[in-house]
Amino acid sequence: MLQLQAIREQKDEIIIALKKRNVDATPLLENVISLDDKRRDVQTKLDNTLAESNKLSKEIGMLFKSGKASEANVLKERTVTLKEDSKTLQEELNTVAEELQALLYQIPNVPHPSVPAGSTDEDNEEIFREGDIPKLIDGALPHWELAKKYDIIDFELGVKIAGAGFPVYKGKGARLQRALIAYFLDKNTAAGYQEIQVPHLVNEISGYGTGQLPDKEGQMYHVTEDDLYLIPTAEIPVTNIFRDTIVNQKDFPITYTGYTPCFRREAGSYGAHVRGLNRLHQFDKVELVRVEHPDNSYAALDGMVEHIKGILRELKLPYRILRLCGGDLGFTSALTFDFEVFSTAQDRWLEISSASNFEAYQSNRLKLRFKDENGKSQFAHTLNGSSLALPRVLAGILENYQTENGIKIPEALVPYCGFDMID
Repeated sequence: MLQLQAIREQKDEIIIALKKRNVDATPLLENVISLDDKRRDVQTKLDNTLAESNKLSKEIGMLFKSGKASEANVLKERTVTLKEDSKTLQEELNTVAEELQALLYQIPNVPHPSVPAGSTDEDNEEIFREGDIPKLIDGALPHWELAKKYDIIDFELGVKIAGAGFPVYKGKGARLQRALIAYFLDKNTAAGYQEIQVPHLVNEISGYGTGQLPDKEGQMYHVTEDDLYLIPTAEIPVTNIFRDTIVNQKDFPITYTGYTPCFRREAGSYGAHVRGLNRLHQFDKVELVRVEHPDNSYAALDGMVEHIKGILRELKLPYRILRLCGGDLGFTSALTFDFEVFSTAQDRWLEISSASNFEAYQSNRLKLRFKDENGKSQFAHTLNGSSLALPRVLAGILENYQTENGIKIPEALVPYCGFDMID
């Protein structure tokens, strides 16, 4: 959430920056400033009313002590009116504050200056590519056919149990899935991230804290009876650890990694490009979350990118990194780098990770602060990244490592799997 002071002082700059997202923010920001003016006016009236009421209460007490009961009773009538006025003003203030908050929730984060303008993922900027695209055997298969051939993932059984987008992993497929989770967690903890296990459902305030609510795209599963949400990413519960918290500056950087299943409705997703593991309603992901001093957050983002690159190098998967354009940038992000693995059998790039800096956008919602060297409270910066989302990594391994005799297991995963071939 953007800070009110920034909106008031930098309105024109914010309007220009949000044009990279193809958003005309002028009416919204003007409404915010107008509502904030109204809030300030009502707050002033309320403060004055309460001050007058307190002053009269003291005078009434003194008059009663002085034996001037009649004068005191006249003032008491005035305090009754003031109490009614203050109640009305408080109700008005609450209404205006709620309207203002709702407007602020509608404003996306301001893109970093390096974010390219653009409307769709076709306008994203490729900034890095590494790894040789393997030459596959004749008759190479996409991963959903390999899964059936070797009986390691059963998509039809998932449909029977829950519906499309809920696969069942079997035998060596389940073991490879478990191996990837353990491997990613070990790589992250070796890099200094503290492992954590968090709830897979969150309350509404947690969803608002990290910006998934209000859910504009209808992607979250809502357990309406209990008013809880299934998490679409571990980012929500892990980052909300720090909601309403003042952290110690000396504790920076604060780094966590955690594995969770993730749940997304993926409303409107259909077609050949979502076959198999390409787009699921339930999938596993290992997440990185960082809380940083504002002066260090972009260096931290670069470090996260290098860390993810190292994992993909060990897996020997061909990949590229994209800097997302304004039109493809997540609502809460200031800058995002997407990682994509090349699926040779599908002849297309598959997104497997993203690393984002939210700057102070989430912290403002969360009220996540620290005290600087002068004792002044400031908002920390939050970052998160996938390391990694499993389905498309698994798809890339199955397709790129297939041979005539079966599917080889990347060397780095063999100690975790206990086997080196799916056959």
